[in-house]
Amino acid sequence: MAESRPLSPPLVYGLLLAVLMVSAPHADHLPLWVSAVCVLALAWRGYLARIGLALGNRWLPPVITVGGIIGLLIEFHTLFSQEASVTLLVMLTSLKMLELRTPRDATLAIYLSCFVIITNFFYSQTILTALFMFATLLAIVTTWLHLQSAGMRLKPRLRVAGLLMAQSVPLMLVLFILFPRVQGPLWGMPQDDLSKTGLTDSMSPGSISKLSLSDEIAFRVTFKDAPPLREQMYWRGPVLTEYDGRSWTMAKGPPGRPPQLDNLSAESDYSVMLEPHYKTWLFALEMPVFTSIASFQTNDFQLRRRNIVSTRLQYEVRSQLAFRANAEEEPFQLRQALQLPAGINPRARQLAQEWRKTYPSNDIIMLAALRHFSQQGFTYTLEPPQLGPNAVDDFLFDTRAGFCEHYASSFVFLMRAAGIPARVVTGYQGGQYNALGGYFIVRQSDAHAWAEVWLQGRGWVRVDPTAAVSPARVQSGLAAAVPNNAALPLMARTSSAWLLRLRFNLDLIAYQWNQWVLGYDAAHQLSLLDKLGMADITWGKLALYIMGTLGLLIGVFALLMLRRLYARRISEAQRLYLKFCRRLEKSGLARATHEGPLDFAARATQAWPQHSAAIAEITARYVALRYGGVDERNELPALRRAVGAFKL
Repeated sequence: MAESRPLSPPLVYGLLLAVLMVSAPHADHLPLWVSAVCVLALAWRGYLARIGLALGNRWLPPVITVGGIIGLLIEFHTLFSQEASVTLLVMLTSLKMLELRTPRDATLAIYLSCFVIITNFFYSQTILTALFMFATLLAIVTTWLHLQSAGMRLKPRLRVAGLLMAQSVPLMLVLFILFPRVQGPLWGMPQDDLSKTGLTDSMSPGSISKLSLSDEIAFRVTFKDAPPLREQMYWRGPVLTEYDGRSWTMAKGPPGRPPQLDNLSAESDYSVMLEPHYKTWLFALEMPVFTSIASFQTNDFQLRRRNIVSTRLQYEVRSQLAFRANAEEEPFQLRQALQLPAGINPRARQLAQEWRKTYPSNDIIMLAALRHFSQQGFTYTLEPPQLGPNAVDDFLFDTRAGFCEHYASSFVFLMRAAGIPARVVTGYQGGQYNALGGYFIVRQSDAHAWAEVWLQGRGWVRVDPTAAVSPARVQSGLAAAVPNNAALPLMARTSSAWLLRLRFNLDLIAYQWNQWVLGYDAAHQLSLLDKLGMADITWGKLALYIMGTLGLLIGVFALLMLRRLYARRISEAQRLYLKFCRRLEKSGLARATHEGPLDFAARATQAWPQHSAAIAEITARYVALRYGGVDERNELPALRRAVGAFKL
């Protein structure tokens, strides 16, 4: 019976390769012990196939499986989260190799591999991931063909597998374009709160300087008209109001009235493609007045969503670069922006009180603080010294070296100590322009912190104390601002034109992939259907369109395949003999349709007696191959050489 025949070592190797390829991308988020179990299971099965030994006792795989499930319960405390479910599927697929005995087992392993392929897109949807999964699917289909036709060699199997996948591309495109898009992630299971590099709802010394070492993309921006100057590109994010002496956090008070903007000018329209960061805030230039997606502004001008941003998000924004923000602020907001913990940073408090006694207005006190930063030997560095319990005092009077969070934190502390409402704003500043695609790339290394002070009649005013110490940070970027940028990612500090051009080209490809493939949502689909004249189409009619188009494509493929069944096939021996006949025909001797090879050889010998030996040899070898049933391995190469050497 077919079900009981043993699996050949090449087939086992193909199955092991398929399972390894679908599982390898998961290695960076699987528990180390699970990866070790999977590798050992695959290696042991490959070793048994190599030396020709039978599998061990049937009780071993179930025991390992039960032990693995218990280990996953200890590791994740559940089997129903995304991480736990994917880990279980990968582990079971690898352990299935330990009971790989029959074609039925091999078929099941192939099906499991197809399921594991899908799970790779839980973690990455980049074009590189898609290309690798395409290669993985090619390996799976090739192995499946080996299972169905063991006599077929590797190259023909690869060719047939590639042809099958190429035939599926039109079907895939039809389903991609017309199949109804759903709102939110495609996967039905809840998304785990994956840890992502990015801004958080708190800031302490060193938090943003560590973030500046990341080369990950935060978002991309395309301006509809001329972009603003780099020093105007402040991408507003979390606003931090409460201070405990070490860390700044977001306010926890009542929501207050909606924010008020007036004296608006310098309008800028742009589109943002935001990478998932698993928080609720959006990023926009100060200050946004319109967004194309459901969002709201808090009373401190944070742009937020109700749900976390767990998938790539694209939205349109209109911002006013010149404005007056909350000129009539609520008293409790101002009180919040004056609070300081008691008993810390006495020297900073004393300095602020001296300014209050010396200078007549809040504006001049603010300028005095900025002048203090620019004239007292402060430096901007990625590696600031450690600070003690009185962090602001240590920074202002001892170390005088810090990153943007040190300057923003100490400036806001000084303002509050002087009786001026102030708060910390975090976000991103600047961005790298990709001229090839006409958009800006904002990376985690562009993370920045600045300050806001409230001035009578002017409302909340942005103040960037970092710019007083290092103007290059705002005007040219981080790499130009720090004296020793060796700690930055290579591409953030390189001046190589060809490296930058290569990086921009790769990023443009990724941007187009994100926009037209991953960003093809319900809104884009409706827009495309509108352009195709199907603006008022119902889902029922759309389903008919899909089935009709798929049926037409399948019918075309079926006709092409049926045509090949009826096409006249010739063997390699026939092809070589016909090549010999064409050479004679070019010299004036055509073979008649009814004429056999021996009769034609006799006529050719009469016409060219000097070539009689060659004509006789070619004819004899062809007749032996075509009608005599001789072994092609010996005769076919000899016929090929004889035809190749024949000249008139």
